[in-house]
Amino acid sequence: MTSPTSTLVQLKLSLLKNGLRRSGGRRAAFAASAVLAVLFALSQLLGLLLLRGQAHADVVAVAGTAVLALGWAVLPLFFPTGDETLDPTRLVLLPLHPRPLVRALLAASLVGVGPLFTLLVLVGCALSLAHGPAGYVVAVVAIVLALLVCVALARAVAAANVRLLTSRKGRDLAVLSGLVIAVGAQLVNFGAQRLGSSGLGKLQPVADVLSWVPPASAVGAVRAASEASYGTAVARLAVSAAALGLLVVVWGRSLNRLMTAPDGSTLQALDAGTRDRASVAGLGRLLPGGRTGAVMERSLRYVWRDPRTKAAWVTSLAIGLIVPVFNAVQGTGSIYFACFAAGMLGIQMYNQFGQDTSAFWMVATTISSARDAYAELRGRALALLLVTLPYAVLVTVLTTALLGAWARLPEVLGLSFALLGAMLATGAWTSARFPYSIPQEGHKNVVPGQAGLAWISIFGGMVAAALLCAPVIALTIWLDVSADGDTGTWLLLPVGAGYGAGLTALGLRLAAPRTAARLPEILTAVSKG
Repeated sequence: MTSPTSTLVQLKLSLLKNGLRRSGGRRAAFAASAVLAVLFALSQLLGLLLLRGQAHADVVAVAGTAVLALGWAVLPLFFPTGDETLDPTRLVLLPLHPRPLVRALLAASLVGVGPLFTLLVLVGCALSLAHGPAGYVVAVVAIVLALLVCVALARAVAAANVRLLTSRKGRDLAVLSGLVIAVGAQLVNFGAQRLGSSGLGKLQPVADVLSWVPPASAVGAVRAASEASYGTAVARLAVSAAALGLLVVVWGRSLNRLMTAPDGSTLQALDAGTRDRASVAGLGRLLPGGRTGAVMERSLRYVWRDPRTKAAWVTSLAIGLIVPVFNAVQGTGSIYFACFAAGMLGIQMYNQFGQDTSAFWMVATTISSARDAYAELRGRALALLLVTLPYAVLVTVLTTALLGAWARLPEVLGLSFALLGAMLATGAWTSARFPYSIPQEGHKNVVPGQAGLAWISIFGGMVAAALLCAPVIALTIWLDVSADGDTGTWLLLPVGAGYGAGLTALGLRLAAPRTAARLPEILTAVSKG
């Protein structure tokens, strides 16, 4: 009788092989990514080996192992479709007990580029601390133990959250993964700059704590064994072994629950939908009546419920805050970076109808005149302003406080309001003139054949918005040069706000008749996805 372990390992190999047979492009992409991953892992291995004997080699090795484990724990939540075998619900109909199934899945999980990358890095972490026969023996045990903990951690997290990962909220989480990576990259960059000035010695207390946290404790055991602290080495290995056993137990219980318990996701979705309707209904009471309020409520509902729209908004909110604040904290920023907040959210006004995709036909049936189109565009612009105005003020005040440039606050607020008004105006016009469809599946932002429209709509509109802001920018420069002290800059706040409001009103008025006249073309363009 064939064991489940060998069967699932062969199944994993078959999935990899058959997936590469689909197209030459997929084979090339897989080969390129695998080669790059292995080369990067080898470079890390070489760099870690060069740290042997250095004062703070244990800081890099222990912290690196902890970061690897964190990646294994988090990535299944963001990329649940990256490995088909991560979904245990595909195996619920098989006549298997959870215990042998756990062993089989654990062995199958060791097949792939990810485990190979992790193994090479762990080899570098362990060998960079190994000295003497005892150190090398413990290093071998530590490498195997750390690799198994990482893989079991990923499997346990995926099994415990499989219902979430296959639900709408799980898809939201996957779409937002790029944002988390971008924010994390900024934090790593900021931390690296701080360490560059203070040295790795600042992280020694952190490394000492992580030496008792699995699986980093396994690598910490190598250092202890190399220093002849055999009791400490055994204790740290025992911590990692206990963590592995606990993860296997949790994983087995999750599998048992998935294979025997009914799926209550529909009831949860019903409850969530009821809560969403109640929250939106409460918000609707605060919005104006008529079509304008209805359009605002619909737009805000899209932001909250549609994964792609939510990802675009959250990404804009995060970047609009990260750019000015991080630069201000590092001491290299300018107060004018606060305009990123208004600029990033102003982009959401572009391609308004394309964001609705094929559902726009329901909106199109309610537009029969330029007046209807104006009410539609006004409602969408007001929904965006409901979030953008307080957000732009908050980011500007925070950036001003970090830089201590309070005298420039009204000036920058006026520029932000003028920029926002210009982007709302050009966004409304380009939405009617250059609409394009956004695919609902995959990670593309425009369907094939409409990339030119997207470039013209977004970048052309942004250039036009910059040109429309030229009078306010010129006034800012003139006041900075000629004003007596900072009193003249206060004029920019009402001027910028009034100028932005005027541009918004003019842009909506000009875009409304064009929207009504080009409704069939807009509907055709946005329905191609």
